[in-house]
Amino acid sequence: MLTITEDLRARGLIHQVTDEALFDRLDAGGLCVYAGFDPTADSLHIGHLLQLCTLRRLQLAGHRPIALAGGGTGMIGDPGGKSAERPLLSVEDIATNVEAIRGQLARFLDFDDSAGSSQALLLDNAAWLSPLTVLEFLRDIGKNFTVNQMVAKESVRSRLERPDQGITYTEFSYMLLQAYDFARLNEDHGCTLQIGGSDQWGNITMGIELIHRRSGGEAYGLTAPLVTKADGTKFGKSESGNESVWLDAARTSPYRLYQFLLGVEDAMVGTYLRYFTFLDLEEIATLDLATEVRPHERAAQRALASEVVALVHGADQRDAAIDASAALFGGRVSTLDEATLLDVINDVPTSSISATDIAPGLLLVDLLVTTGLAASKGEARRTVEQNGAFVNDVVRTGLDAEVSARDLLHGRYVVLRKGKRNYHLVTVT
Repeated sequence: MLTITEDLRARGLIHQVTDEALFDRLDAGGLCVYAGFDPTADSLHIGHLLQLCTLRRLQLAGHRPIALAGGGTGMIGDPGGKSAERPLLSVEDIATNVEAIRGQLARFLDFDDSAGSSQALLLDNAAWLSPLTVLEFLRDIGKNFTVNQMVAKESVRSRLERPDQGITYTEFSYMLLQAYDFARLNEDHGCTLQIGGSDQWGNITMGIELIHRRSGGEAYGLTAPLVTKADGTKFGKSESGNESVWLDAARTSPYRLYQFLLGVEDAMVGTYLRYFTFLDLEEIATLDLATEVRPHERAAQRALASEVVALVHGADQRDAAIDASAALFGGRVSTLDEATLLDVINDVPTSSISATDIAPGLLLVDLLVTTGLAASKGEARRTVEQNGAFVNDVVRTGLDAEVSARDLLHGRYVVLRKGKRNYHLVTVT
């Protein structure tokens, strides 16, 4: 059986470590470790999944995880990885976001007393940052660092190299606040390890230095690689490239999350299986081979989608997402409830007709043309004659075939399909 260090290495989860003595400590168990999550939205997104899974792995290995909600640092915003200053959120928005992500953090970690010394903690750094006065901040934290050190950090240097943007003093101070987080967790809870993405390296090392200066205590840092796609761009955007893939079902449904992961590139699916699932490495190696020799079956993508959706939303929602996917691509959309129906066909073209128009019945041939599924009546007729026109999954034959109020799903929808993949949703108003 692999040690936790061997498992992290095999999964590619170790990018940098401040001191290799940490590995023996990891394998011995009993450390207190934390990762921070700034509440810049009312949901975490898939980009946070790597650290959530790593905290879970460490808890399973006998360590005590702290999930730190950044109610305080969220007021400032981490400049790391940003070419411009983040919009500042109101106190009310921050509080709302912190409360929203608490439940998401709790899905990954065991906060029950039965976990014993490995019982997870969920904390909010606003508890110690909000009461901090400016003078206390400057005297007790700021005096421990030189501007030279701070300017050398990548998150600051990259912004200073862009005179059109620069960096405000507000963002410049972020690394000191995060350093203070680590120091407080070290003093209050005996936390000796901070984990994060490789872009957090500078902030983590600042925290370790502050601990050494304040108490001389033990502290380590461990970073994981940034999660990217095969072309090096950021992982976690939807097909449009603009919308994040969220862990909140109200923002990104389990079905949408399932479909997003099902579409992962062959070149990256093995990496994501190691990062985001708790499948053993032998099983992942088998899936790697399946991708190599039978890529069309997408066995690895199906395993990734299944495992992650179950982890984020539960097995029931995972099963529902699989059923919805099978319904759409297997011709069973009429079996879906209204919310799921609208979700699974969210990306298909839509049009509206009035109830008075459909009540007496509309020729299917005409409706195929009206909705754009056929370019002309001639093409529409050929589609019907070749048994390629479907109304709510059912093939309609005969040039006199009609669509009427009797065909409405949930009293207002008709799903038209041409061939195997060309869908169109008609909404009756």
